[in-house]
Amino acid sequence: MPETRVIAIANQKGGVGKTTTAVNLAAALAEAGHRVAVIDLDSQGNASTGLGIPPEERDRTTYDLLMADTSLAECVIPTKVDNLSLVPSSRDLASVDLEMSNRQGRTQLLRRKLPSTSEFEYLLIDCPPALGLLTVNAMVGAGSVLVPLQAEFYALEGLSQLLMTVREVRQTANPDLRIEGVLLTMSDNRNNLSQQVEADARNTLSGLVYNTVIPRNVRLSEAPSHAMPVLHYDSNSKGSLAYRELAKEFLSRQYATA
Repeated sequence: MPETRVIAIANQKGGVGKTTTAVNLAAALAEAGHRVAVIDLDSQGNASTGLGIPPEERDRTTYDLLMADTSLAECVIPTKVDNLSLVPSSRDLASVDLEMSNRQGRTQLLRRKLPSTSEFEYLLIDCPPALGLLTVNAMVGAGSVLVPLQAEFYALEGLSQLLMTVREVRQTANPDLRIEGVLLTMSDNRNNLSQQVEADARNTLSGLVYNTVIPRNVRLSEAPSHAMPVLHYDSNSKGSLAYRELAKEFLSRQYATA
């Protein structure tokens, strides 16, 4: 059984495309024939809803995975997308940082539940918009971090704080953690600011920034309300095409580091 690759999708800023990327990159990888699961670590549960799993259908959740004697296999449920499964979120995650704070090994809770090999080739963790214990657990359990970066004025300032957290996790708990890549999202080529942010990001971060850029796209915004990835909502939309290109680039990097 091949090694399972675990990727945390993280940025402490909200509204930058973390969940959109988790859902649609997972769907594009699944479409390409890879076995993928999304782990929804955000109490808002948008990734779970976006993959067609409403709250009443979430029996065992990421809260149980972290806080109870529950295995990953017991929490995973299939979605309507072939090759794509989900560990759904729970509103109980909203207070889990406080519950974790008194736990011994509180930053290791997720890693203990993630097998080095499983039926999945890729586990994508959708992190909450904060650098609290949930995101730290994701980084400690992951092999790499994928960072969605919205093409906006303060984007790079927020990124520096995230990279500091990655360095701290490397030093204290997960020395092999690396940056998978930085993904520019919500870009509008007609906007001079988007172009400037992209240029600054590429100059500052060099080869970490994906060549693929996710555009602003109405279909990407509409798809979650229909409880499906954009690749299934409108397969030929600009958003769908962009996430397929991202999947190709993501896989080429995986093969290059294998």
